[in-house]
Amino acid sequence: MRPVYLLGVFIPAAVGLELAHAEPVLVFSAAALGVIPTAAVMGEATEHLAARSGPGIGGLLNVTFGNAPELIIALFALKEGLQEVVKASIVGSIIGNILLVLGAAMLVGGLKRDKQTFSATAANAQSAMLLLALAALVLPALFQLVHGGGLPGVGDEQIDFGSDLEKLSFGVAIILMLSYAAGLVFSLKTHRAVFNPYEADEEHEGGWSVGKSLGLLALAAVLVGVMSEVLVGSISEASSEIGLSEFFVGVFVVAIVGNAAEHWVAVLVAAKDKMDLAVNIAIGSSAQIALFVAPLLVLLSFVIGPGPMALVFNGYELGGLLFAVLIANFLTQEGESNWFEGVQLLALYAVLGLVFFFA
Repeated sequence: MRPVYLLGVFIPAAVGLELAHAEPVLVFSAAALGVIPTAAVMGEATEHLAARSGPGIGGLLNVTFGNAPELIIALFALKEGLQEVVKASIVGSIIGNILLVLGAAMLVGGLKRDKQTFSATAANAQSAMLLLALAALVLPALFQLVHGGGLPGVGDEQIDFGSDLEKLSFGVAIILMLSYAAGLVFSLKTHRAVFNPYEADEEHEGGWSVGKSLGLLALAAVLVGVMSEVLVGSISEASSEIGLSEFFVGVFVVAIVGNAAEHWVAVLVAAKDKMDLAVNIAIGSSAQIALFVAPLLVLLSFVIGPGPMALVFNGYELGGLLFAVLIANFLTQEGESNWFEGVQLLALYAVLGLVFFFA
């Protein structure tokens, strides 16, 4: 049994604490820890299904379930009207994957090696998708500023930006999702050999059966839903009690919890000198969040919660996205990495953490 599954004891603990109306900090902490093993089960089940179903369906499964914990948490936050927390968690997932996950992978993988190599073509393709997403996520804020409006404040939960920005956000969301669909065709069909050069030689014997994988995936999804409802319900009071803003909790705590399983896998494979996979997890997951999860949440906000969510981020979020995406493009150009580059990525993540903490 993987050590991460031992955290499963926090699932009934979180439910019990919620029913007992315990201190919000205890409820939030237990729910956050309870999300981690359920996310790990979803990740492992998806891997086994993908191994048995081939690259095409496997890619679709990864899109659907790879970021499911973040999506489910965000859906409950949307329902509660915590739209700025949702946007903070989106930004947190993107910068966390690029800076924290990739940085830790480069550091751990490079400690005993002069350098590690990965496919620059595959990495650059994903980094280019991130650049597109960056432009699309920045332009609605630019539209708001040009028309005399202001950006969201750190303490805001929901803002009515007006029908024009809501319609603009809807259109941008559609374009981003179409772009992501084209990216799937590119990586899984027309240029599959670039992204999966060793696929034909992989052995998938001894994996979970389809039935077991689907059963555990369904169970994990239900448990993630329960933990997410408890987590979101305690965010406001818990953040107030421990002296942290909902903004900081959304960008760092919720994002790290939702991506916990991916974080662990990326570092583990980097230590085994499989940097192609580590880079794909880090950059690819950021692209999924920016091009699939974020626009999907915008579309769902038209039917869930108090009103549509406009894709207008605050200044801190825009700055974090800008620096993270630009540095991702810079570091993936040559297809090589070393431990010092990992330290630099982690250092930037720490600086952003300090800035967001004092925001």
